[in-house]
Amino acid sequence: MAENRRPLPNFLFCSCVFTLTLWNNIKPSDENEFIANDSSSLLEDHSDYETKSLPLSHTKRLQFASADNKINHPSWDVEHNTSDSLVLSNIPENGISDLIQLLSKFNKTSGLKNLALNNITTSWKNFIRILQIVWHTSTEYFNIFKVKLLSHIDKQYFNYDGTSLKAVIITNVSIEVFYFSQDDLYCIFSEMNITALTISDSKIIHMLCPSERSQFRFLNFSNNDLTDMVFQGCNNLDLLETLILQRNQLKKLSKVSSMTSKMKSLKHLDISRNLLYYDENENYCHWVGTLAKLNLSSNKLTDSVFGCLPINVQILDVQNNQIRTVPKDITELKALKELNIAFNRLTELPGCSHFRGLELLNIEENSILTPSSDFFHSCQNIRELRGGHNPFQCSCELRDFVNLEKKSGGRLVDWPESYVCEYPDDLKGTQLKDFQLSELSCNTTLLLVIALVVTVVVVAVTSFLCIYFDVMWYLKMMWQWTQTKRRVRKSHPEDLQSILQFHAFISYSERDSLWVKNHLIPNLEKEDGSVEICLHERNFIPGKSIVENIINCIEKSHKSIFVLSPNFVQSEWCHYELYFAHHKLFSESSNSLILILLEPIPQYLIPARYHKLKALMAKRTYLEWPNEKSKHGLFWANLKATINSNLPISAKVV
Repeated sequence: MAENRRPLPNFLFCSCVFTLTLWNNIKPSDENEFIANDSSSLLEDHSDYETKSLPLSHTKRLQFASADNKINHPSWDVEHNTSDSLVLSNIPENGISDLIQLLSKFNKTSGLKNLALNNITTSWKNFIRILQIVWHTSTEYFNIFKVKLLSHIDKQYFNYDGTSLKAVIITNVSIEVFYFSQDDLYCIFSEMNITALTISDSKIIHMLCPSERSQFRFLNFSNNDLTDMVFQGCNNLDLLETLILQRNQLKKLSKVSSMTSKMKSLKHLDISRNLLYYDENENYCHWVGTLAKLNLSSNKLTDSVFGCLPINVQILDVQNNQIRTVPKDITELKALKELNIAFNRLTELPGCSHFRGLELLNIEENSILTPSSDFFHSCQNIRELRGGHNPFQCSCELRDFVNLEKKSGGRLVDWPESYVCEYPDDLKGTQLKDFQLSELSCNTTLLLVIALVVTVVVVAVTSFLCIYFDVMWYLKMMWQWTQTKRRVRKSHPEDLQSILQFHAFISYSERDSLWVKNHLIPNLEKEDGSVEICLHERNFIPGKSIVENIINCIEKSHKSIFVLSPNFVQSEWCHYELYFAHHKLFSESSNSLILILLEPIPQYLIPARYHKLKALMAKRTYLEWPNEKSKHGLFWANLKATINSNLPISAKVV
């Protein structure tokens, strides 16, 4: 016996060093935080659901029934000090009986508050015995990490009365048998009358609804194989406040929502990392009205998920899904304060028209190019925006987004490092804080005003020039000339031969008709009829329009003679005749225009529309009618010579 005790001090020293190291690397559990802080705000972050150890207390000394008040076993790792906590590790199957014997020494007055068993191998029957023994001790927090169940699982009796336990954590359970009744396993845990229960990393496929009103306020079944059928129609979890079902096999969001409808106290639900989707053509969602925090991250949800959300949710996490846009026809979530929609497929910064109370928004790692049109108008209450790591298109639409940070000062998280231009290529890599565009290039209203002013000025100037140069009159004449030519050619095909019938067409004012009839006609026309002059009063064809007759006479005459005088420039028809003759001059490249200045014409008398006449008188030689009779002979000789120029020999005037 003495020989067996010699190595004990060394063994205890090594055991304490090992277990203290293990203890210091285990953090307080969520279950314990839940119990210790059950009066604190619901909205505190409980996102880290890894199984952890129980808190230490240094208020009481452990009391053992053994003679030397020491725990010893050749293969155990033991922590045994003056605290009220005990951690035992690496307990094989052949050490279970000793473990049961040790735990049996504890009772309601022993002072043990926190107990943890790590890496144990046992049968189902002994596992229940251990749980039953601890159930009736002073232990409040019981953690079991990595347990292997060897034997057949059958129905076991369990006495739930008179426990001090508040939280049980069972993590990483492996079952070596394959065929057993699931209810025999699950009913042990579903009927527990404690506040918090965790069974994680254990591949359980179902959990029974408690047969009576349960005391559970916290349930964590993460990283198992639970399906949509879990807790369906369960009416006995009305005290449950937090339910964690992340990393399971949940699929239909509508079924999950109906699962919560009977949990009247539920405030926090984590169903992240599942296979959830929502088909808007299926049943409507029926969430419990008390749900304030919902984690739907890392699922298969699309835009339709916004049609299946609890109306009173305050914190919503839908990151890492397949959301492309926030629909505009969804129910308004007035209570929503935090929205995490990072790692999705958004192409524009969503507005807050349906989330008027939103304070925190996370849209990192999406495909956002520009903000939506109503973002800055509807998101007035946002005090923190995470929008970095998006492929921003640096254009005018982003100026307001950049100004948001300049005005708010710190509202954009990770500014400016995470906010970089992706498009266009010439700005790729430029931080948004260095991106600038002029006010004129981005202010649509200002651009429209400037364009309108320029348009008005151009129209005004064009209208003035048209009026000053009588452009409309010339357009009208061009139209009439074109229509007349078309009708002439269509009605009289023989005119297409362009047979010249007259030596000259004379255009004059009616007020100058005496000079034309008494002087010009007698000196040009001969009695033998060898010279033919086209005059409107004798050669215009009745029934045709005046314009048509003018064009016919001009086109069938070798020359066009214009008798210029102050009376001429006051005649509208003289202007028509001059215009058409001038048009023929350019269209046929002929020298057919003869100007006779009967009386001097002051420049101020010539209307603006007669700018062609001004140009002709400035560039072309005209014949001026002399007042001296002695010069009349020379005038007629020059006129005949002008008429004969470029005429065929047979058509010359003698």
